[in-house]
Amino acid sequence: MRTMTAAAARRTALAAQGFATPRPSSPPSRRTILRVLERTQLLQLDSVSAVVRAHYAPVFSRIGAYDRTLLDEAAWSHSARRPRRLVEYWAHEAALLPVEDWPLLRWRMERYRHGRWGGARNVLQRNPNLPGDVLGVIGEFGASTAGEVERHLELDRPRSKDHWGWNYSDTKVVCEVLFATGELSVDKRVGFQRHYDLTERVLPPEITAQRVEEPEAVLELVRRAAVALGIATEPDLRDYYRLHRSQTEPAIAALVDAGMLEPVQVDGWDRVAYLHAAARTPRRIEGAALLCPFDPLIFFRPRTERIFDFHYRIEIYTPEPKRVHGYYVFPFLLDGELVARVDLRAERGTGRLLVPGAFAEPGWDSPYVTSELARALRELAAWLELDTVEIGARGDLAGPLGRVFAAVA
Repeated sequence: MRTMTAAAARRTALAAQGFATPRPSSPPSRRTILRVLERTQLLQLDSVSAVVRAHYAPVFSRIGAYDRTLLDEAAWSHSARRPRRLVEYWAHEAALLPVEDWPLLRWRMERYRHGRWGGARNVLQRNPNLPGDVLGVIGEFGASTAGEVERHLELDRPRSKDHWGWNYSDTKVVCEVLFATGELSVDKRVGFQRHYDLTERVLPPEITAQRVEEPEAVLELVRRAAVALGIATEPDLRDYYRLHRSQTEPAIAALVDAGMLEPVQVDGWDRVAYLHAAARTPRRIEGAALLCPFDPLIFFRPRTERIFDFHYRIEIYTPEPKRVHGYYVFPFLLDGELVARVDLRAERGTGRLLVPGAFAEPGWDSPYVTSELARALRELAAWLELDTVEIGARGDLAGPLGRVFAAVA
């Protein structure tokens, strides 16, 4: 079995995610944005808007400032000239993925016929006719929010608190069940609120007509995960689309037999890694990027720690007094290493990018890191159309960063 150094594996992983590709010199086009998806395969969705919605940030991290409406149009609008290119579904959590990948998740839709969590089954049991009623309303009136469906049905349904405390009405739960089963899809989002429509009106017939058996679909999902990761352990490949070990192990074996994956030993890794046949290992990685907590490079925390020696946990649900680094913390990637992290908040009403905390990783508290981080923060603020960057007091980089911004104020 071939052996790779940990540094080579890290550069391979970064190249697979698009961090070895120069940023475009001209304003990015829709095609440029979709090329990011060819590397990452998906963009995770999340409701937190402390800085910018999670699906926008990974594209910015790889290509710099771009027009976010181009991504919106690719996901949530359709015309004969510019067909929908992305669709929402449960991949690595809720995610945008290429329309062509939707049939690869039909087996998951079948498993979700009673919903994604136990409380949904209870809602269906006490409202056996509600799924048909919801489909009837949406079929008649077109893309609708759950609230609009309720108004058409003139319902005041009880609300469920069975799933992470969300105060979902029964109608909303049923809309989510129908979305999970593939009967509904998301036609558009307004204010990040889903507007559900019949899937056959969201996706083209050649997509909805496809039937892919689970083993074949899983094989393709693992292959796509391997493309996105470059080099990965079995748990890494399993996590990318939230698969099960019983699914990924046979798929990996088949991909090894086909020559698409090569087992390798990476120095310091405690598991066998699998190198994709098309992965490249550049001699160096240059450039800087702020990574949102849901960036595909880092959303599997054990992999992040293994590759970058960077212990990272999102602290949104941690009580404020117990937070170590802050509410919404972006790791800072510089020349192929995670060298710092910053707690960020976009205060749109006052036009400020707030940085309550800034922390260097051990051994990286240098003027170069500070100056590059300051530049990255300015770029982020400009992209978000914020006028100023305001540095707080928490963390060992707060003082040096504050002085950099004070010098040009």
